[in-house]
Amino acid sequence: MIRTMLRIRARPGSEAAVRSAWRQVAGQIGALAGNLRRDLFLDANDPRTFVVATEWADDDALLGYENGPVAASVAALVGAHCEPPGMGSRRVMRDRAGDRSTIFVDVEVTVPVARLAEFERGYAEVTARMAGVPGYLREDLLREPDSDVFHIFAEWRGTAEFHRWIANPAHAVEEAGPIAPFLLDFRRRLFHLAAHPGTDREPRTGKEIDVQTTDVLIVGAGPTGLTAAVELARRGIGCQVVEKRATPPGQADKAIGVHCRTMEIWAEQGVVREAMDAGIWLTGNVVFVNGTQTHRMSWELPELPYAHLGLPQYETERILTDRLATLGVRPRRGVELTGFTQDDDGVLATLARADGGEEAVRARYLIGCDGAHSRVRELLGLTFTGGLGRFPQLFMLVDVDVDWDMPAGHLLRFLHTTDGQMDGMLVCVPLRGESRYRIATLAPPRFFAQTGGRDAPPGFSEELAEPTLDDVQAALDHLAPPGTRASNLRWSSVFRISHGIVDRYRDRRVFVAGDAAHLHPPAGGQGMNTGIQDAWNLAWKVALAVRGVAAPGLLDSYESERRPEGEEIVGRAVRMAFTDELDHEDLKRQFLQEMSLLLSYSDSPLVGECVADPDALRAGPRPGDRAPDVGGLRRPGVGHPLRLRDLTRGTRHTLLVYADASAGAATVAAVAGLCADVRRQASGEVDAYLLLSPDAPAPRQLAPPVVRDAAGEFRAGYGVTGSALYLVRPDGHVGFRSQPVDADALRKNLHLVFGGAR
Repeated sequence: MIRTMLRIRARPGSEAAVRSAWRQVAGQIGALAGNLRRDLFLDANDPRTFVVATEWADDDALLGYENGPVAASVAALVGAHCEPPGMGSRRVMRDRAGDRSTIFVDVEVTVPVARLAEFERGYAEVTARMAGVPGYLREDLLREPDSDVFHIFAEWRGTAEFHRWIANPAHAVEEAGPIAPFLLDFRRRLFHLAAHPGTDREPRTGKEIDVQTTDVLIVGAGPTGLTAAVELARRGIGCQVVEKRATPPGQADKAIGVHCRTMEIWAEQGVVREAMDAGIWLTGNVVFVNGTQTHRMSWELPELPYAHLGLPQYETERILTDRLATLGVRPRRGVELTGFTQDDDGVLATLARADGGEEAVRARYLIGCDGAHSRVRELLGLTFTGGLGRFPQLFMLVDVDVDWDMPAGHLLRFLHTTDGQMDGMLVCVPLRGESRYRIATLAPPRFFAQTGGRDAPPGFSEELAEPTLDDVQAALDHLAPPGTRASNLRWSSVFRISHGIVDRYRDRRVFVAGDAAHLHPPAGGQGMNTGIQDAWNLAWKVALAVRGVAAPGLLDSYESERRPEGEEIVGRAVRMAFTDELDHEDLKRQFLQEMSLLLSYSDSPLVGECVADPDALRAGPRPGDRAPDVGGLRRPGVGHPLRLRDLTRGTRHTLLVYADASAGAATVAAVAGLCADVRRQASGEVDAYLLLSPDAPAPRQLAPPVVRDAAGEFRAGYGVTGSALYLVRPDGHVGFRSQPVDADALRKNLHLVFGGAR
């Protein structure tokens, strides 16, 4: 048996016309040979959305229908009364297992009209609980028209995860408990995702190749790709990571500095302790120009969530790879992307293995995190805006011990100028180990001569000879304090700096992130950290799209939010590479900017606010700003104060509704209904809390949970009085705020994120 399901959305005011037209064509479908069932379901959460479901005895019966006049009548129905179907609006599935692992479970339950409100409350709680079940992806709540029969249509990553869940009675009760009374008499059917008849045979590339399926294919197992994979896996989204390099890197030839904001991200991902244990704190920086110290700044600022960490990139990749393994995903090394095609439903990628074999992966989305020489970028035909810039100089990078009298833990920058023009630079970053530094400086002229007068390619060169200890010492003699000595050269390399940003970050179902999207000098250590934040921004949006709860424009916001940041960082890094461009009047602000703690998506189409008084919330973070952490929160039953991060940590949005003693009782009482409505609108993807000032009376309600702003830190940090709300996105940025609480404005903002089919 084969089933098809087509999701359609009626034009405004055309709902009755759709139902009337369906009654006409349903009889025609039922008269066809091989038709087993035809249904029109209503989306229980959207009165304009319908699902047309048909079941057929075999492929021939389905193809006979689709190639005949009855299908044309159905198409006319859709065209006359409905909006054009979107990507992924049609599914084909079978009642027997196929090569694809995704399964669909159709649970049919009867809900008496008198108990409908009870069922709806319980179902909202169930969807929120199910979001954390391994293997569970998403579900729709459908209703048979003019009937009390509902269908819970759930999508799971695979049969094993589904059967593991239902085999554990404790888990089933824990997640499904709120609607357990309605599950005493139910019907359950299981379907497997399938290709459309006639396309079951996968493409050939000279010989048959194996085709695997996954939700998201990630190309590149560097920090950007690993971050994306961790975030998708944390949300139960299936992903594969492929990496051209057969073995992980073993030397610190790339990024070395981990920014404060990245440390916050790692705290969310559960790897910050491992990073701190493996790295060293970078406690400040010193700049010398022509041998004279021009400025010195301590980076040990008390308001920082975490300090600036020194950690070689190979350690970063090890830590993230280990974390990904705990989520059941391991990068496939020695596997190279050779090509891909995409259509409305997904991407078909061809891969070459190190053993000479070839295979293909069918994914809903593909994310290119494959670095400076990105194959994904090349295949998409992306170009660098204004062209790819290249510095004419060659640089050398070394790992070496240095004997000198310099402050421990400080990044050291030595510059030399002649007639106002910079002609020498030496950057030294401390590494874990006594007197150990990573040094970047201009390569001796003989290396450029080895290129035969031609431009050396960007990135690290394997063709050129390795710099020697004498080369390092010569650079120190020229720029470092007298008497400085180098020893114990562990490795060295020559590299060329390129800079630029691609014209777009997305092409339909394919995205680029990290060095695949933007290249810039290592000034400020921006490359790796910017790539991690690209993935941090993108992954939660792709996860919602995979689960079918994303608004149509949500994925577009990745480029609109991250590309302006990429442009700003590329420009700033290029300016700073050979200058002493420092804001000496406000070194602290410049440092916080470099650490991405001032990053804001205030121009994003996703964020907004509604304030009655222009001065309201002035002291708090703006829409798009990073939501700062505060402490001093008290929750009943917890014997120690909490931080705001304890509430917002996780994979969902967080709604924070605040009220003090001046807020009316009716306002506080309405919070429970507001939060329940928000959870339904967002398909359970919002956690909600009521934050009360110390003197505000607590309502007698079970939801949302009540937390006291006992120390007044939230009130001060977020500028709230009376009643107000903040919506914090999964990436830690403010999505929406209002004062006083404006439920309608909040719902409109949520529609920008969760406005898709549910």
